[in-house]
Amino acid sequence: MHYMRTIANWILPAILILLVLAIAGCGAEEPTSLPEQPASGAQTLKVAVIPVLDILPFYVAEQEGFFQQVEVNVELVPVKSAQERDTLMQTGQVDGMLTDLLSPVLFNQDAAQIKVVRTARRVYPGSPLFSILAKPGSDIQSPLDLAGVEIGSAQNTVIAYITERMLENAGLARAQIVTQEVGAIPVRFELLVNGEIPAATLPDPLASGAMAAGARVVVDDTSVPELSQSILIFSTRTLENQPDAVRRFLVAWETAVKELNQNPNEYNELLIDKGRVPESIQGTFRMPPFPEAGVPTPEQLADVVQWCIENGLIAEDIPYERMVDDSYLP
Repeated sequence: MHYMRTIANWILPAILILLVLAIAGCGAEEPTSLPEQPASGAQTLKVAVIPVLDILPFYVAEQEGFFQQVEVNVELVPVKSAQERDTLMQTGQVDGMLTDLLSPVLFNQDAAQIKVVRTARRVYPGSPLFSILAKPGSDIQSPLDLAGVEIGSAQNTVIAYITERMLENAGLARAQIVTQEVGAIPVRFELLVNGEIPAATLPDPLASGAMAAGARVVVDDTSVPELSQSILIFSTRTLENQPDAVRRFLVAWETAVKELNQNPNEYNELLIDKGRVPESIQGTFRMPPFPEAGVPTPEQLADVVQWCIENGLIAEDIPYERMVDDSYLP
């Protein structure tokens, strides 16, 4: 009996302790974690993405769950060309897109159809967006050597705009600038590195890939950094109907930008996969910095408007307020 009382005296307190711990555990908070899916009431945004380096924050936000964290569904719609992207926007099949400074000018000639809500990427020292390159083995050394030389470009696009502005800034007259229409960027790249055209304007990282193949940079847009950037836009319809979703989207984009800038090496595989890095430079091409929240200035868009008027793309000036709205920035 004494033995049984000893066992009881040991077991009962142990049971009480286990009960207390169990009760305490029931009331404890679970670790915070991202849900597998956004809340049931989350809104959806369809965004057209062209395969360029500038779209990386989309995929970082998707991969790291930043869109889920702010409870917004983002459906990325891959497109092969700017024309396909613009058609989807014009027909209302997407809510937003990553584009260039010509889009808000051309879309908003008569009335506001789209609004710039953020700068996606801009020029940094050592990190250009566009470069004019001479073919391998060329004698062309400076921008002035390009007077009268055919440059592979794309008519009525940001490529044409930035090509003219880079060369004008270097001292060439408009009449001295000659371009050859090569709309598809990969084709332009191949023609240049194979020596079939004397020069071409290419975006990075294809410009870096052309350099690895022997092409020479004649001038890049670090010479006119205030004029070259990519932007995020949304339709006015989406901004009116889903303003909170757009704000949540931009919070996630901002988080992705910070993650990219702080840990660029963590996303090298994503850079190669989504950023169209040529195989020849996949081990050496470095992730460029991405800008913090901001929008193009009135002066930047005024120059694009003026260029479009000079080239007969639009008839008259367009107010800055019709093209840009920074109120959605976090």
